[in-house]
Amino acid sequence: MSVKRRRYAGRAADRTLERAIAFALDAVVNISDAPRLHLSRRSVCAGVLAGIAVPSIGMTRSPMPNRAINPTGVSYAQAHLVENPTRWLFVSGQIPVDAKEEVPAAFEDQCRLVWRNVEKQLLAAGMNLQDLVKVTVFLSDRRYREANYKVRHDVLGGHSPALTIIIADIYDAAWLLEIEAIAAV
Repeated sequence: MSVKRRRYAGRAADRTLERAIAFALDAVVNISDAPRLHLSRRSVCAGVLAGIAVPSIGMTRSPMPNRAINPTGVSYAQAHLVENPTRWLFVSGQIPVDAKEEVPAAFEDQCRLVWRNVEKQLLAAGMNLQDLVKVTVFLSDRRYREANYKVRHDVLGGHSPALTIIIADIYDAAWLLEIEAIAAV
């Protein structure tokens, strides 16, 4: 078989594969109650060939906000539902160290600084605090629970991600807390 003929056969096989994948994906999306996905054939094939279960390149979706399940009214929920996210962000533990490598002495100052550091990571990914779906706060001592609540409520307002607070021995004795987070859009 000539090189030209092999190229043509390859393109025909690609088109057949694209049609089969598009048909299968269309069937799955139309059966479920999920919002309709708008995918190019190229992005579907690229995703499938790369082994990605749900392709994200070239994909748009109807807005499906994340929502709190059983919110408590005090800046956290018992659960947080994420439906059809297109992007996830896993924020490593943020610490109370500023750009000058300094650590404030007071707990409230450290707490506000850590939340600013979390927000910087979110903004770098094109997200914001309203996109948080899970937050884990590590406190160095139980006595900081009330101050932590007040700052968290001030920072998050009515937003209620799932939340866990752990009393732990933190890596550096000067750090009174650390916060890690998960965001989704």
